[in-house]
Amino acid sequence: MSFYGRTVDLKDDPNLIEAYKEYHRNVWPEVEEQLRKLGVTKMRIFLLGRHLFMYMEAPDTFDPDAFDVQWLEEPRCVAWEEIMEHYFAPLPEARPGEWWLAMEPIYDFTTSPGVSPR
Repeated sequence: MSFYGRTVDLKDDPNLIEAYKEYHRNVWPEVEEQLRKLGVTKMRIFLLGRHLFMYMEAPDTFDPDAFDVQWLEEPRCVAWEEIMEHYFAPLPEARPGEWWLAMEPIYDFTTSPGVSPR
């Protein structure tokens, strides 16, 4: 099992942040089905102020670059992303049109065998 961290900021607007949270209290079934289909076994999103951190787990065979392409093969995921992008503020490290940026794992403590960073 491998894990991944990604980050993005939200726009600095409390109403937009609350709306973003509301969407994630009611994620569309097609979005979650596509995550499962592509091999994501666990996803968590954390919020601090307007900073988001996403944690994902997937099998060792998971290819995050392929995921980014295959994710958008589901029309409802395309629609979901178009809505979510309304809430995002790009990070200084982002290229134009880039939102969730991969984070480098630099420390791993685990008591579970078979979990490795990617």
